[in-house]
Amino acid sequence: RRELDSLGREKTIVLALAIQLFIAAFSSFLLVGLVSLYDPASAPGGDVDVGVAGNASADLVSAIDGEGAWNLVEYESVPLARADFSAGRVDAAFIAIRGADGRVNVEAVVPDESVRSTVIVVQVRDALSAYERERRGELSARLTNDPLAVPEVPDVPPTFGFTYTVLLPLLLFLPAFISGSVAADTITEEIDAGTLELLRVTPLSPTAIVDGKMAAMVAIAPAQAAAWLLLLRANGTVVANPLVLLAIVTAAAALLVATGAGLALALRDRRSTQLVYSLGVLVVFVTAALLPESPPNTVARLAIGSPQPSTYLIAAGYVAAGLVAVLVVRALVPRYVGE
Repeated sequence: RRELDSLGREKTIVLALAIQLFIAAFSSFLLVGLVSLYDPASAPGGDVDVGVAGNASADLVSAIDGEGAWNLVEYESVPLARADFSAGRVDAAFIAIRGADGRVNVEAVVPDESVRSTVIVVQVRDALSAYERERRGELSARLTNDPLAVPEVPDVPPTFGFTYTVLLPLLLFLPAFISGSVAADTITEEIDAGTLELLRVTPLSPTAIVDGKMAAMVAIAPAQAAAWLLLLRANGTVVANPLVLLAIVTAAAALLVATGAGLALALRDRRSTQLVYSLGVLVVFVTAALLPESPPNTVARLAIGSPQPSTYLIAAGYVAAGLVAVLVVRALVPRYVGE
């Protein structure tokens, strides 16, 4: 209770809450600008001029014309298309050559460095994907046996991917990261002020004192995450498996809080503790991103309602890791604080 009462005076946690509240409450508004960074093709003014040349240019134009945010310009020869690209009259160029075996090889020429390079590359990728689907369907019609039908590409807005793969993991894991940082601060402040020794005169053991500090910091993370899920739902973002997501947040908070508390007890200095904690968390997240299913992917799979059996096993692994981290810190308290 003492730790929870003191949170209102912690400028770090209050500011972090305000930032997260702003992101969650106005997520629909923020998506307009943030999705432009996540998917440049969704930004206004995304149309690009693409020159098309080669002996298969007619087929390429008929397949992709009107399919996306690109304007196709046909050229009679490849040198003319390359010259206009070099002069900046077109943003990109497709050189479509049909070989003797009937295969079409498309060479895409895009600018090396430009402010719009990312947008152009995205549009070129989409154009080539559309042409590939068209050719696959055309060639499949010549087969004697009916192949599997080419699936239709769903019309999914870019906000969908951004919300579930970027925004939601950010709102869920940020409280856990902050909880670990605040836990390290509270313990180092007690050590610096000498009040940790005074607390030992109470009936509580040092392990119980650290338990109370860790429990308070762990508890606020799922509480924040639950509030963000409710705000996202109010904005029209439906999140599946909320209880499993909150369990992952609690496990991540337990792991990070235990890490922060353990470092604070071992280093006993606020600056050193925060530096090592930040670097350690960075290493953990980079390492986790190398897993077959990274934490953001696990959250995204659960949130959209398409988890695999392995997803639940990974979530259980996070819970186990958090529990082990807490038990390890509890075992180390007598060594650094005494009985």
